[in-house]
Amino acid sequence: MTKQTDLHRYTYSIVVPLFNEEENVNPLIKSVFETVGHDPLFRHLVLVDDGSRDRTVELVEREAEREERIRLVRHTENRGLGGAVRSGLDHAEADLAVYTDADQPFDLAILPELLAGAGPRTIVTGYRMNRDEGLRRWLLSRVYNRLISLLFGLSVKDVNFACKVIPRVLIREAILESEGSFIDAEILLEARRFGLRIEQYPVRYYPRTRGESTLSRPGVIFFILGEMIDYLKRRPAGQPLGFQLENNESWRRD
Repeated sequence: MTKQTDLHRYTYSIVVPLFNEEENVNPLIKSVFETVGHDPLFRHLVLVDDGSRDRTVELVEREAEREERIRLVRHTENRGLGGAVRSGLDHAEADLAVYTDADQPFDLAILPELLAGAGPRTIVTGYRMNRDEGLRRWLLSRVYNRLISLLFGLSVKDVNFACKVIPRVLIREAILESEGSFIDAEILLEARRFGLRIEQYPVRYYPRTRGESTLSRPGVIFFILGEMIDYLKRRPAGQPLGFQLENNESWRRD
């Protein structure tokens, strides 16, 4: 596909799940509006508080008073990453939804390039060119990607990386049920099931410096495995319709 860094044509919202992210909320909001606040195609920043016990909600509400494009969605109890992402996607009223994390794992300045690769029948998923996250996290990610490939035939380089541009048609039609971290794989598997093209985009990864990640905790890992089994029961392996996977190395930034 031809690189089109300035020619995205679709409206978009940004969806970010939050759980005890008081240290990251203000830098995130500042970065989003400095990067795309001037773009007429940008609709909303949808922030989903998943039962935070710190000042996350207070800080978001304060910013929302000054910026009407901030939408706060609240869960009274912690549901998990999948539940938060699903709520955010439901409130993302635009042609595309950009899903990422509060700690900004990639430079938001590349959003025009991500958006240029997406469309009504194309989902974009980022993958980390560098893995500055420690041996344990690197190993877990490698094993998980391999497991997804073996069980589902989905050979994506970085399944769980929070860098995805999701078309509205998938949000509207797909059946997303994951409450935990299997949500990333479920989104891609449902995209394949509906015949969407999956574009892989290489990005530079920035490890978390504030707040705490829970992804590598044993309980989270076992929950992912349970949801993976549930998905296999719901969606037996079958011949995908129109599935195309592209590794766009030509998109790599210098």
